[in-house]
Amino acid sequence: MEFNEEILKRQLGKYKFRDLTIKELKNMHQKFPDLKSSLDTYTFSDGSQKDLLNLIGTIPIRYQGSSYNIPIRIWILDSHPFGPPLCFLRPTSKMVIRVGKHVDMQGRIYLPYLQHWSHPTTDIIGLLNEMIAKFEEVTPLYMKSSADGPCLTELNTIMANFSSGLSDVSPQPKTQAADRHFSKVTVLGGGDLGMACTMSILAKDIVEKLVFIPTTESTMKSSTLDMEIFHLPKVKTSKDYANSVGSDVVIITANTWGGEESYLDALQSNVDLFRSIIPNVVQHNPNCILVIASQPVDVMTYVSWKLSGFPSHRVIGTGCNLDTRRFQFILGKSLKVSPAGMEAWIIGEHGDNEVSVWKGLERDDGQNISPDTITDHDKCKQLEHRAFKGLKEKSQRSWSVGLSVADLTETILRNLGHSHSVSTLVKDWYGITGGVFLSLPCTLTRAGVVNVSAPKLSKEDEEKLQNSAATLQNFLQQLKI
Repeated sequence: MEFNEEILKRQLGKYKFRDLTIKELKNMHQKFPDLKSSLDTYTFSDGSQKDLLNLIGTIPIRYQGSSYNIPIRIWILDSHPFGPPLCFLRPTSKMVIRVGKHVDMQGRIYLPYLQHWSHPTTDIIGLLNEMIAKFEEVTPLYMKSSADGPCLTELNTIMANFSSGLSDVSPQPKTQAADRHFSKVTVLGGGDLGMACTMSILAKDIVEKLVFIPTTESTMKSSTLDMEIFHLPKVKTSKDYANSVGSDVVIITANTWGGEESYLDALQSNVDLFRSIIPNVVQHNPNCILVIASQPVDVMTYVSWKLSGFPSHRVIGTGCNLDTRRFQFILGKSLKVSPAGMEAWIIGEHGDNEVSVWKGLERDDGQNISPDTITDHDKCKQLEHRAFKGLKEKSQRSWSVGLSVADLTETILRNLGHSHSVSTLVKDWYGITGGVFLSLPCTLTRAGVVNVSAPKLSKEDEEKLQNSAATLQNFLQQLKI
C-alpha cells in the first residue's frame, strides 16, 4: 500500500509532534511496507482511553533455519517520538504465546530498546530491528497442538484481542492489565517521607520491586527497624546502592537539617548529602528517571540535575503537583465539574510564591466554563482566590507528599502521558534567562518530561515567576555544588 501522508496528517491532528512522527513513519514504510496504520481507541491500565495510531502487520524472522512471520501491533503514543511505543504480539487462534524475558503472558513486548528510548537516537526502525533480533534468539510464538482442544483456541482468541489494547475487549479486568511492565523503583532517604512514598507506591500496585535505601545513619536505624519487623511484599531494604540496579525511577526524599546558623548553611548541608547520593545513583542507574521530593524542591532538583549530568527531561521535582491536584479538586467541587476536565494549575516556585492559573473548565454535561466567559468576572476571581487561599491553609504532611510522588510515579511507569505541574528547567520561559527549576505543566511518560506547557500569565504573575527565578539563582550561585 502506498504511503499516504495526507491521511496521516488528519489522523494525527492531536499529536504533539505530528510532523516528526510522520517523517519517521515514512522512513519505516520504506523498510517495512507490510505494516499498515490505522486509528483506534487504546485503553490504558487506569481505565482512561485515547485514540492512537497503531501499526499492524508481521515482521520476518529466521529461527532454526526456517522463516516465520510474527504478527505484531505497535501503538504510537501522542507524545511520539519522545515517548516509547507500546508493543504487542497478535497471536492467531492457532498460536500460543511463549512467555519469556521479552514477552509476558498477555503478549506485551519488552525490549531494552524501549526502556532506553530517547529521541533522536531511537526510532521505530531501530525498534523493529531489535525486535527481530530478539525473536530470532527465542521465537515468541509457537503453534498449538490439536490436543489442546477448543478451550485453548478460545483462550488464544481472547489473548490476541486483549493484547491489542482495544477498548471493546472482554473481560474488562484483564484489559486494564494490558499496560503493565516489569517495573522497579528505588526510594532513597528514610524518615516519614521515605516511608510515605514507599507505602503509597505499594498501594497503587505499580511496581514488581521496590528498593528502600536510607541515606544517613539516623534514618537507617529508625526506618529499617519497622521494615525488618513487618515484612512488606516487593520491598527490599538495603544500604547497598547496587541493589537499586535496573530501577526505572529513583525517588530521592533525603534531607539533612541540623543546627545550621543560616538557611544557606542548611541548603549547603543538603547539597553535601546529595554529592554523595547522586553519583551512586548515576553509576548504578544511568538510564533512570530521577524524581526529587527533598526540600527545598526547586533547589534540590537543580542540584540533582547538575550532579547527575542527566538531560533535564529525566530530572523531575515534585514541585506543585500536590497543590495543583488540591486546587483542581477545590475548584471542581465549587463548580460541580470533574477535575480531569479543567485547566487549573499551580505553577512557579514551590511555597509562598506560587502562582494560580485557571483557564478552562468542562462540566460533566459537556458544557465549557471559562473565567473569560463568566459574566461576573469579580465573582470568578473571588472563587479562584478562595480556592487558592484554602489550598495554602492545607499543610503538606509526609503522607500527602507520598501520595503525590506515587501519582507521578504511576504516570511515568505506566507511560500514561498525563500532565502534572512539576519542577522542570524553565530557561527561556517567561523571559527567564538563567537555568533554574520551577513548576510548569509537563507531560510525563517513561521517557520523563516530553512536553512543557507555558500558560498565559498576567504581567504581575509573570514578574512573580521572574522574581522567583532571580532569588533561586542567587541562592544557587552561593552554593558549592
